[in-house]
Amino acid sequence: MINETLIWLIFFLPLVSFATISLIIRPFLNQYSFISGPIAIASIGAAFIISLLALIEVANDSKHLVFGTHEWLTIGNFRMTVGIFMDPLTAIMLVIVTGVSLLVQIYSIGYMKPPETHSLNENPPPESKEIPYELGQPVYARYFAYMSLFTASMLGLVMAANVIQLFVFWELVGLCSYLLIGFWFHRPAAAAAAKKAFIVTRVGDFGFLLALMYLFAKTATSEDGLNYLEIETINVHLPGLLTPLSLTLIVSGLFVGAIGKSGQFPLHTWLPDAMEGPTPVSALIHAATMVTAGVFLVGRFFPIFEASPAAMTLVALIGGGTAVFAATLGLVSNDIKRVLAYSTVSQLGYMMLALGTGAYGAAIFHLFTHAFFKGLLFLGSGSINHATGTFDMRFMGGLRKKMPVTYYTFLIGSLSLAGIFPLAGFWSKDEILLNALDSGINGGSLTSLLVFILGITAVFLTAFYMFRALFMTFEGEFRGGSDKDPESKAHGPVHLAEPPYTMLVPMVILAVPAIAIGFIANSPFQLVGLNAHWMSHFLDPSWHGADFNIILAVGSSLIAFLGILLAFLMYKPNPSISPSALGDAFKPLYILLHRKYYFDELYERVLVKRIYYRGIALVSDIFDREFVDRIANTIGWLGANFGSVLRQIQNGQLQTYATATSIGIIVIAAILIFGN
Repeated sequence: MINETLIWLIFFLPLVSFATISLIIRPFLNQYSFISGPIAIASIGAAFIISLLALIEVANDSKHLVFGTHEWLTIGNFRMTVGIFMDPLTAIMLVIVTGVSLLVQIYSIGYMKPPETHSLNENPPPESKEIPYELGQPVYARYFAYMSLFTASMLGLVMAANVIQLFVFWELVGLCSYLLIGFWFHRPAAAAAAKKAFIVTRVGDFGFLLALMYLFAKTATSEDGLNYLEIETINVHLPGLLTPLSLTLIVSGLFVGAIGKSGQFPLHTWLPDAMEGPTPVSALIHAATMVTAGVFLVGRFFPIFEASPAAMTLVALIGGGTAVFAATLGLVSNDIKRVLAYSTVSQLGYMMLALGTGAYGAAIFHLFTHAFFKGLLFLGSGSINHATGTFDMRFMGGLRKKMPVTYYTFLIGSLSLAGIFPLAGFWSKDEILLNALDSGINGGSLTSLLVFILGITAVFLTAFYMFRALFMTFEGEFRGGSDKDPESKAHGPVHLAEPPYTMLVPMVILAVPAIAIGFIANSPFQLVGLNAHWMSHFLDPSWHGADFNIILAVGSSLIAFLGILLAFLMYKPNPSISPSALGDAFKPLYILLHRKYYFDELYERVLVKRIYYRGIALVSDIFDREFVDRIANTIGWLGANFGSVLRQIQNGQLQTYATATSIGIIVIAAILIFGN
């Protein structure tokens, strides 16, 4: 029987790991920094076991575990409580976060191994070689401390029972992402990427904060005795308390926060640059933590989103548009991690698309499967970089025979992401497309039909860019690695071989759910002990989705195969279609995609330099100098000069004081006598 204390341990174990590494090992036991990794792995491994037990308990009860909340602070009508909201969504998210994080930490033991402990055949990660002062153990301890805090923050976010509690961990996740993206802080690109991620996500967080403030303002005077800061109360009672306009304003603010964290259009620009962090960090951010927090937020408050048709339409359109928009950017990127980053943005758009069309269970199901195959792909990119010293696919090639395990695991992840039967990605994507199509046809929703078309388009683009990456990386002849890459900072000879077992084993483990977890979790067929679509019913017992459609399943698979075929024709050895010739034929479009639709230029040159520096900042500066400073200076001048006047009568002569007192008495007496 799971009790509240055990559930709290899921959060506190990684937090204790962070405190132990950062407050004890790093400052006092530097020579023993090598134990930082095992400490982080042990704590998160224990949290993963408890999370599995919690999921089993919730699944058996078919309801959420009720632990109650604990009062933290009371001021008038304001009651701040803390607690655990353990429903099916929380249970699934806990398993995703702890499971993927555990494998990433194990992988990091090999990837972040200090250079002096590498054998002659192994290259340390290029990022670590660029730190001349803090090489080795201090970096090692700092890395695992940050990763433990990152995991704890995400766990605190998904467990939160109160919106203020959720917001605190929401911001802490943003802080941890800043620390980890800028982990190689000596590199200007990493420092700039960390600042960019922090600032852009703050824009979304401002919308989230406004939503919470408006929520409190609208519910503070409620006399029903309910605490509208508690998530369960919000979901159950808020739709009946507020007007449709107020409800739409609140969920719109929440969605702005989700857009920032999940890198949705138009706040997507930070996420590809976040690849400047160590590759295991990228795997954790993109598979199980920060970017999935946005989808989780919409899912957490899905009942109030569902009560606002306008908000649902907005979520569906932003999600569908982002799915295609980000996929087009993945078509031309040559950095393998950036291809995967754009893929993440696109897949998160898929999840938002599903939420906007009412397919809550399908969205979370895709989040579940995506965590495994995207984590696998990012770890695969780290394995490739470990051997070649570069992330640029133009300087790869021919790795299939040299790195067979990496190749086959990467192939599994690519097939799953492309939605090929019977891998995990097929089932979750099919569920989303099926519900969008059913909602559009039977529900008469043009929005659903539009996002279905966008979703099908994204299927083709996803298959193409992933197999473009696969063929460029593993097929043909090796093209030089970091020795030929002018932008690579890696040193030492390239050694084309599989990475250490600490890196290979997590990839092999992740390949298993990338193959089977979709079929087991939500296949339309009756399985032993499991009902069809059991995960969707587990997440939402009232779910009544469309039945499996063989025509749609076959059609979407054929579209994916067309994308794979086109990638093969263009990027196989001796290609039938020349990529450069095709790029020349559509040069304006290629330039547009290569420049990422000029969004970075738009934000930097227009929003920052012109509107902010020359507009908001200039007006603020004038207001500060001409109004605020003048008021402050005038008050100071009055104080100084008025004091000098008063100082003249404080001369120390008794007769002067007696005279002033007498005059005062006469004046007061005159007022009393003649005032009436």
